[in-house]
Amino acid sequence: MQCSDALPLIHEYLDGDLEGADAVELKKHLLICPDCNKLFKQMEQTEACIRLLPKTPVPSDLTARIMGNIPVKKKRRESWLKWLRTHPALSVASVFLLVMATSFLSLWDQDKDMVVKGPSLDQVVIQGDTVIIPQGHTVQGDLTVKRGKVQVDGSVDGNVTVIDGSYNLASTAYISGHVNSVDETLEWIWYKVNEVFSWVTP
Repeated sequence: MQCSDALPLIHEYLDGDLEGADAVELKKHLLICPDCNKLFKQMEQTEACIRLLPKTPVPSDLTARIMGNIPVKKKRRESWLKWLRTHPALSVASVFLLVMATSFLSLWDQDKDMVVKGPSLDQVVIQGDTVIIPQGHTVQGDLTVKRGKVQVDGSVDGNVTVIDGSYNLASTAYISGHVNSVDETLEWIWYKVNEVFSWVTP
């Protein structure tokens, strides 16, 4: 038996719960191990001293006093209010983003007309719901088309963004920037947030 195995058995023995083969093994170990034997005698003396102490009745209000001293967990609402008071800038930014997202969602459903934005729209041809950049023509700057189709046969010296629409690039098409297609509501909100911040920051 190892000393680490003997310690829990000593506790059981002193409590009067150890019987049979375990009790025999513990007694054998105590005979050959002076450290465990010394520990056993100390614990036995301590328990004897405890038994000699006068028994005092437990006060009837002991449970109530203990429960009264346990710190009360703050309600979630109080912790949120404290967080809002300590982080006012983040609170304002969060409310701003929430209001923006709500307004963008309402605009997403209301906006049904095709919109074309760009610095050189004289280079494009609009036929119905299709915006065409003819071969041999170049749009200088970014081109944004909402709720329409884009057919690029010529060149765009910038980015092409298609919102809630589609695009087709001919083999002769050349776009120096990126082609972004925004179809989902969340992507559109992200696009609008970037658009707003591009106005605010130079």
